[in-house]
Amino acid sequence: MAKTSTKKQKAKKIEFSLLAPSAEEVFLAGDFNQWDLSSHPLKRDKNGRWKISLNLGPGRYEYRFWVDGEWRNDPSCCDVAENPFGTLNCLKRVE
Repeated sequence: MAKTSTKKQKAKKIEFSLLAPSAEEVFLAGDFNQWDLSSHPLKRDKNGRWKISLNLGPGRYEYRFWVDGEWRNDPSCCDVAENPFGTLNCLKRVE
């Protein structure tokens, strides 16, 4: 029987950020957390930029920000996918 090699691909630390100085709270939701609106809160820096870093394995991830109870897309995202609600999700590809 031939031996096959299966290399585990390592997760990478991926930063998500959003400039929203007047926001009270910002969360990251996506297919990596089953679109849970509360499991990934972002932290605001002194300039009003909200940030979070996640360890993600290789793949394609859809995500959006939940800002004070409303969906917001990442303005720095260049790649999007239509969702079942007729709006767009941001895409993040991790190699």
